[in-house]
Amino acid sequence: MPPASAIPSPPSGPPGRRKPYFPPVPGAPPPLRVTVSRLVRFEEVDLLGIVWHGRYASYFEDARVALGQRYGIGYETFREHLTPVPIKQMYVDYRLPLRYGDEFTIEAIMHFTEAARLNTEFIIRTATGEVATTGYSVQLMLDRDFQLLVTPPPFFLEICRRWQAGELA
Repeated sequence: MPPASAIPSPPSGPPGRRKPYFPPVPGAPPPLRVTVSRLVRFEEVDLLGIVWHGRYASYFEDARVALGQRYGIGYETFREHLTPVPIKQMYVDYRLPLRYGDEFTIEAIMHFTEAARLNTEFIIRTATGEVATTGYSVQLMLDRDFQLLVTPPPFFLEICRRWQAGELA
């Protein structure tokens, strides 16, 4: 058996997960990131006093909206260019429950791709920094007739160019 130093480590993924949700693309710029803080409200918990599982999509959305606003790639930008970006896929890994009154953060991490899609990873952490939930969403770009785009529209290619040049960091 080879020594431990000769065994390659697995790809780094979200905390507690061996494989990344979105494998790294060689030569891609660093992901875009934003973190928002929240407090669990009474209306968000179930009879057990923990956050109802369906609320996590809304938490992800809070961070996704903040990321879009910070980097100029929010829903408004896509709407201005008549490019709907509906969610095609969403995945959630529940690790620790959040309870009424808990403070927590949601980090949105958008991974670079040259495809006509948005790949966003999410990490929800407790006030002590423990990972409570991870997940991701994939949004596809459509044309004004709601047909799937095969290549990104020109405005998004310009955003990608600026991202690669480090102008969005």
